[in-house]
Amino acid sequence: MLVFDLAPGRNTQSGFWGADFQLVDGYVHVKSTGVRFKNDWQLWADIWRWFTYYAFVRLHGFWTRLTKARGPRIWFAPYRPRPWYIIWAAMVWGGFEFASSPERADAAFYFEDQTVAAPPPPQHAKAFNFGVGDVSKSNVARVMERAFGYPLAIDPTTFVGDAVEKGEGNGLHDGRLVTCPLQPQPGKSYQRVIKTEGADGWAHDLRTACVGARPVVVFVKRKPAAARFSIQNTSVVVKLPEEVFSSAELDQISNFCTEMKLDWGGLDVLREHESGRLYVVDVNKTDTGPAVVLNWKDRARATTLLSAALARLVRA
Repeated sequence: MLVFDLAPGRNTQSGFWGADFQLVDGYVHVKSTGVRFKNDWQLWADIWRWFTYYAFVRLHGFWTRLTKARGPRIWFAPYRPRPWYIIWAAMVWGGFEFASSPERADAAFYFEDQTVAAPPPPQHAKAFNFGVGDVSKSNVARVMERAFGYPLAIDPTTFVGDAVEKGEGNGLHDGRLVTCPLQPQPGKSYQRVIKTEGADGWAHDLRTACVGARPVVVFVKRKPAAARFSIQNTSVVVKLPEEVFSSAELDQISNFCTEMKLDWGGLDVLREHESGRLYVVDVNKTDTGPAVVLNWKDRARATTLLSAALARLVRA
């Protein structure tokens, strides 16, 4: 087995960015989550597109700091977000500052990639996401059933038919179809198959960015139904929440965020084509993006909306 550590001996989200990654047998592993990506031309093309966006955000943030009043100072614990997280882009874009301590901050954010973790004491009167300790698939399904009034999870030992088997971990993208009944595997969750595709054969994922327990931006992702579990998207467009969800559905999503104690994060929402029902299948309290396949106009639009929503949240 070939192992190349980009920063040997380091496994935390601090210091040099390379400490977050490790090359193992042709795959790039993210140390904090265990997620891996194939080390191929597609990955490096995506990295290049991300770097151009990174430079664009930096330039916009520099201009904002020169021409506008100082943005809020935010302290993150236990880790400061890296540049590939959306909240980093929203902060830099809007001229926010990363506070060095809670005493110097206007607000505090809990920021931790682990699926199940114990948030530290907030140490600030304005504290966000400090109640989000468990974003496992099973817990997300439990909260979804309370907020929406209908289930996502199934008991694989009694359910009859096709189901989705997923790892409990955050960002694994290891879903696969299985036939029930079966004996559950350790570390796996089991859910209904939510078919979002119509006659055109395209599956749709409504990645919904929420701030202050309300949807702000929806990234409508499209891919072939046969590749529904793939991390790669054929296309992504930005929509306002009102263009995608009804007022009743917006309230359901808000109720879900409140139940999860999620002040900032991305929800993977699926709309079942046949019934029209919404299902929240994943919660990303440290969401990355925006998606590299977005055009520049949509990237700028989404970042502007999220930066403004973050400012409202902190200043409320």
